[in-house]
Amino acid sequence: MLALLVGALLCVLLTGFPVAFVLGGVSVAVAYVGIWFGVLDERILGGVHQQVFGIMGNRTMLAIPLFTLMGLILERSQVAEQLLTTMGRLFGSMRGGLAVSVCVVGALLAASTGIVGATVVTMGLLSLPAMMRAGYSPSLATGTICASGTLGQIIPPSMVLIILGDQMQAAYDKATRDPAFACERASQWSPCENLHSVSVSELFAGAFLPGVMLVGMYIAYVLLVAWLRPVAAPAARDRGETDPDLLSDVFRSLMPPLMLILAVLGSILLGVATPTEAAAIGAVIAILIAAAKTGGRGSVRMAIAGIVAFAAIIAIVLIGQVSGLYQLRPTRSDTTALEWGLIALVFCLIGVFALSVLASTWSLGRQRTTREGKGPSILWQALVGTMKISCMIFVILIGARALTTVFIGFGGDALVKQFLLAMPGGIETQLVVVLGVMFLLGFFLDFIEISFIVVPIVAPILLLSGIHPVWLGVLFAMNLQTSFLTPPFGFALFYLRGVAPKEITTGQIYKGILPFVAIQLVALGVLFHFSGLATWLPETLMQGP
Repeated sequence: MLALLVGALLCVLLTGFPVAFVLGGVSVAVAYVGIWFGVLDERILGGVHQQVFGIMGNRTMLAIPLFTLMGLILERSQVAEQLLTTMGRLFGSMRGGLAVSVCVVGALLAASTGIVGATVVTMGLLSLPAMMRAGYSPSLATGTICASGTLGQIIPPSMVLIILGDQMQAAYDKATRDPAFACERASQWSPCENLHSVSVSELFAGAFLPGVMLVGMYIAYVLLVAWLRPVAAPAARDRGETDPDLLSDVFRSLMPPLMLILAVLGSILLGVATPTEAAAIGAVIAILIAAAKTGGRGSVRMAIAGIVAFAAIIAIVLIGQVSGLYQLRPTRSDTTALEWGLIALVFCLIGVFALSVLASTWSLGRQRTTREGKGPSILWQALVGTMKISCMIFVILIGARALTTVFIGFGGDALVKQFLLAMPGGIETQLVVVLGVMFLLGFFLDFIEISFIVVPIVAPILLLSGIHPVWLGVLFAMNLQTSFLTPPFGFALFYLRGVAPKEITTGQIYKGILPFVAIQLVALGVLFHFSGLATWLPETLMQGP
């Protein structure tokens, strides 16, 4: 029955039918075959619909549409275009400077939007022609753009980290229900002191340093190529050329993404907000930034007023928490005059912030995406795009839950467990095999399907083996990032192929991403041998001062 399930799944996937419906449809069909032959308890299917309600009530997954909305609003408001232009001017006088600017912009957009498709398309439209005019090697230019565009999958806030956080928590819950959790396990299993729950916030903190390391490795490779083969990555302009407005333009282009990074990542890493709350903050700040960039003077003033009011609220609250001079709790009987004044000020600032958000939302609802003033508004495009992406993810999740339920009902998890435990080399070999399987699946499946299918099966087994959950989650995330680059179904390759000039062949794009896939595998190996890269920051933040 397991062979029938896997074989039917692969055959139907090859027909090109939507993955979300393949996962659920094939699982239910094979489950009824198993029920007919009496090898599957029909009550197994009875729990699938309950899981659907559990998915829709999951507050952690609510961060997905919020972060998607934040990224789409920023993408429609042309924040990336201005950032790419100014970074190109900043690094243009050095050999390989345009490629370095693409890596830097990719990292900044990853930390502020996290949408791979929009990032690759934008950089392909703006940076690729400039790199070709400067005489760059087509393979180096396309490879840099594709690889930098996928940084949103490892640098938080990342959609894959949100999905993995939810799946790792479910894996922890399953692992604790395993009889081996009592540590009465086989001798080759290590103690379970590392077995604990993991949150999305911990994964965000754990992925920060590996993400920065990967950006540094990209830049180091570009500079190495520029040094060894100057013809492949020449300077875009002479060093003697002056640009008097460069510093002010760089400051203006860096402010929007830096504000978002500070508001979203800062609130998560400092423990002020959960990822879902931070995603809501990011979406609102993105609305203010987009209105300031696309609207008139009135919109700019309202947006600036809202951002200043928000910053003032955060400052007042944090100063009170850090200094202990006052507490903003009007229900206390001993509230001082200073505290009443600050409470009134905070309420006034909240009013200003709310009015600013409403005005900015109204402005985005009126801003059209074409110069002729026709077509859907910026807000409408962002909302529709958010709905499509969110529906796709949740339908895939529902189908994947049905698949894993049927797979476990046929005893597939026990089979996988026996297979991993029977392998020589212990935990490290088990982990290498799992990462290798996920890497190979990335050639044919998207990271969403891999996360929802593979992780629920193998993560509980690996957690019971004593692997640190944050380290395991970040390893999965960095491994899944390669699925955007590996042919034949690497989405970043398709995105760039759609906007690249006809002079650039598909073979040149494939050739360009090979070194960056190798870099990612090297980074994965470094993270595999030095787990502290993923565990040090979350453990430090949890300990506090």
